[in-house]
Amino acid sequence: MAEYMVVREDDDPQLAGTRDVRDDGKPIVETVDIDENEAVDLAGAGDVRLVVPEMPVKLYEPMDSSATAAGPSTWGVQAVGAAGSSRTGAGVRVAVLDTGIDDDHPAFGHLRGEITVKDFSGDGPGDPHGHGTHCAGTIFGQDVSGVRIGVAPGIDHAFVGKVLGNSGGGSTIGIASGILWAVEAGANVISMSLGMDFPGHAARLVEDHDYPPDLAASRALQDYVDNLRLFDAIGELAGVQGPFGRVAVLVGASGNESRRHIDPRYEIGVAPPAAGQGIVAVGAVSSRGGGGYDIAPFSNTGVDVAGPGVDVVSAQTGGGLVALSGTSMATPHVAGVAALWLEEMTANGQNLTASGLQAQLIGSGSRTGFSAAAHGARVGSGLVQAP
Repeated sequence: MAEYMVVREDDDPQLAGTRDVRDDGKPIVETVDIDENEAVDLAGAGDVRLVVPEMPVKLYEPMDSSATAAGPSTWGVQAVGAAGSSRTGAGVRVAVLDTGIDDDHPAFGHLRGEITVKDFSGDGPGDPHGHGTHCAGTIFGQDVSGVRIGVAPGIDHAFVGKVLGNSGGGSTIGIASGILWAVEAGANVISMSLGMDFPGHAARLVEDHDYPPDLAASRALQDYVDNLRLFDAIGELAGVQGPFGRVAVLVGASGNESRRHIDPRYEIGVAPPAAGQGIVAVGAVSSRGGGGYDIAPFSNTGVDVAGPGVDVVSAQTGGGLVALSGTSMATPHVAGVAALWLEEMTANGQNLTASGLQAQLIGSGSRTGFSAAAHGARVGSGLVQAP
């Protein structure tokens, strides 16, 4: 027996993303424990769109940094224009799907009682790892020791889905379940600093299921494609046109596997879930000082936008601040800017849809100050900018 996620064709596509069951009472998306033969039979049903096996997911392991906080706000908060914006994220609800959160950290004191946590990992609440706490701090953390770390510190409510365990591992089904939970809960922006572990899945097929290496690679590739289609479907469900509430914009890290410092051609493409349709894929940039930026050598290519991702100072589990680098750090900057734009669009009486906010977010990108190496595929529309 294994865990699969089933996506059914909706009998009324115009209502997709606004309900959990079809008119006949069948779930639009559900998780089932079945064997491989049962999965094949289910996939042949006329109303079934996808039957997808779980694959391992891992956080994008950040690189340590020796940077320290200086000035009234971090360089990332300044670079995206949040420090000079009149918007704070007030009225916006944001979800962070990661390793959890240390909600006792002073950075989150303003949200006491306004952080909803759900554990999908089985490791229980809290964030011994620290990755999720750092990402959450960049989105909505308040000032710590006189330093502003949060792009949108006025956010009213946060949803934290612990989809990665204390070791940093999880599954695609856990991530998909977390997205659906966040949408159902009413999150407007969903931030994900994690990605599919293709090599890990192939190795597990060899070690746990005695697959020959060539068969394991072939099967892992098929599972990878199926899971990419799953995130396409989940992104579609989350981004259906309609008023904000259960409609959300998804923001995902592109990954840290590129090695441009070794060879400029050593570039890896965006990994799922960020590679899914309807999900904003984020690359990481560093500061050269004086308003100049470079693409981070580790940042994967083929992104939609970029965010500050090198020497990012944010909340540390247990208290205090710590600097880390990675597309994991760039993604919450972009999620925070999305929250600021949603507040701006609401105040201006604009028609609020997921596609409209996504277009505004991507359209805010700026390539001003970038080096010649930071072409479109590496930084997308550029460094996102707050209203």
